[in-house]
Amino acid sequence: MKLVLFAHTPPPVHGQSLMVQLMLNAFGGDCRRRTAQAARHHSNTSPYGIEVYHVNARLSHDLPDVGRPRLAKIPKLIFYCAQAIWIRFRYGVTAMYYAPAPPRRAAIYRDWIVMLLCRPFFKTLVFHWHAVGLGAWLAQQATAVERWITHLLLGRATTAIVLSRFNQPDAEVLRPRRIFVVTNGIPDPCPDYAHSLAAKRANRASQLQRLFQTQTPATANSTQPRETVHVLFLAHCTRDKGFFDAIEGVRLANARLAADKTPVSFKLTMVGSFLRADEQAEFEKLLGAVGDASWLRHLGFISEPEKWALYREADVFCFPTYFAFEGQPMNLIEAMAFGLPMVTTRWRSIPEHIPSNYPGLIEPRHPDQIAAALLAVTTIDGTKFRQIFENQFSVARHLNDLANAIKSD
Repeated sequence: MKLVLFAHTPPPVHGQSLMVQLMLNAFGGDCRRRTAQAARHHSNTSPYGIEVYHVNARLSHDLPDVGRPRLAKIPKLIFYCAQAIWIRFRYGVTAMYYAPAPPRRAAIYRDWIVMLLCRPFFKTLVFHWHAVGLGAWLAQQATAVERWITHLLLGRATTAIVLSRFNQPDAEVLRPRRIFVVTNGIPDPCPDYAHSLAAKRANRASQLQRLFQTQTPATANSTQPRETVHVLFLAHCTRDKGFFDAIEGVRLANARLAADKTPVSFKLTMVGSFLRADEQAEFEKLLGAVGDASWLRHLGFISEPEKWALYREADVFCFPTYFAFEGQPMNLIEAMAFGLPMVTTRWRSIPEHIPSNYPGLIEPRHPDQIAAALLAVTTIDGTKFRQIFENQFSVARHLNDLANAIKSD
């Protein structure tokens, strides 16, 4: 099968661009860039049977620019559409892959342009829904004209691929011929988990359980050594990703531990870049107001090896998101791969992948619940999350399911 992959790869780096890069690499890359010998080799060995022609439709130079309306983006977009149409006739490609926009008007209008120019030339149209919320936006906020144009240009696709049951309505509202649920998947970042990390996680949970049941004498409270529990937040440092809620939740948890004279304290490591100057300024002001901030550090953007090392060192992963377009957070999948107990929110599709009655699942915008959840999950062995990763989010399962959905026509 020949496929035009109309989607951008990093940079900017975010969940959707990373998954597009993973798919592109697994399917053999842009076949126009391979040598003739490599192309022949790929055609004989690829297990997926998909020949990709990539249009790297990058419109934004960094994350703050994603979804932002700029007139300079329109000529780029038209050029990308012309490239896709040229591929259609030059290589006889009749199928097109596209990731529809989140419910932001500028992004939706971009989709209109792409579909208006490209859709008439492709027999098969595959939509892959990474963001969520378009269905609700069409029903509740879009004007009658916006609903009509969206249904006209994006309606009745050949195939719709969604990440979970939660965002299936986004596809259903536009009436595709078929819908597939394909969860994300990543290459295992911790392939030695069973040999090097499983026992460590179990022993650490037992150790912390004993400490949480211990109280220090009042006379020794100021000098008693305290065990540090390492909490990791890894995401874009924005309010709606839970950045400030995580800080307040850890602060409250530490206050409760100190009041109970428990010889344990939490240390929060925040990893990620700020997207807004006002939120960065708010964080810097907060640091000045908390006094002793030895329990809190912000590392900014880090390399991949540094990231994997932090997952190994962490005791708990905290991600109290309420980001409006949250699909299937990559950071939670990564945390599961490292067997980390987690504190996260009942938000979008997240609860579909968390065990029922898990004490780390909280309501958004509730730092008090974050504090209580941290105290509850720290003594839990996260091996069950590792099992969820292996069963639901393996890269092999993801790519097989994705390829089968794309070729279903």
